[in-house]
Amino acid sequence: GARGTERDRGTPPGAMVVLSACLTSKNGKPLVARQFVEMSRIRIEGLLAAFPKLINTGKQHTYVETESVRYVYQPMESLYLLLITNKSSNIMEDLETLRLLAKLVPEFCPELDEDGVREQCFDLILAFDEVLAMGHRENLNLQQVKTALEMESHEEKLHQMIRQSKINEAKEEAKRKAVSIDQNKAQRAKAGLSGSSSGMGGG
Repeated sequence: GARGTERDRGTPPGAMVVLSACLTSKNGKPLVARQFVEMSRIRIEGLLAAFPKLINTGKQHTYVETESVRYVYQPMESLYLLLITNKSSNIMEDLETLRLLAKLVPEFCPELDEDGVREQCFDLILAFDEVLAMGHRENLNLQQVKTALEMESHEEKLHQMIRQSKINEAKEEAKRKAVSIDQNKAQRAKAGLSGSSSGMGGG
């Protein structure tokens, strides 16, 4: 766990580290947030809570800085797509990443509102993970990310199918065992009955 925080503190200039990628409502309520470095929940919640106050200054910038971090953001209908990065991060790369994520989000979440995001939060987190590994941008384009995610979901489906068939097999096996136990009982009962009726108590 310490590696993430070290990287957070001692990042060489120009190395990009995204601390978190989030989708928030227009008033700054986090709907889905993915952390890429070790951060306490209190710190990330504090950073997210500060965001709406910073953008209400009327400036139309796509990023805003505080003493410790930079917020790079883009409005998306009733939402904000937001990257929180450290200040030594390369702003051009950050904007590039933001653009890629902005193309990806509607692919997985056609309804760009709070309910839509909640429904698709798992896919969105997977998409964030494809684009950003350990807070560093992967050099991928939209198609590569989509392909990777399709493969993942395909593997997941296969995995589920295999698991389901194993469960079904186990159920069938249990049924067969139950049936054979019942048959054994019936046979034993018959044997017992025929035995006792002929006067030979099975002692």
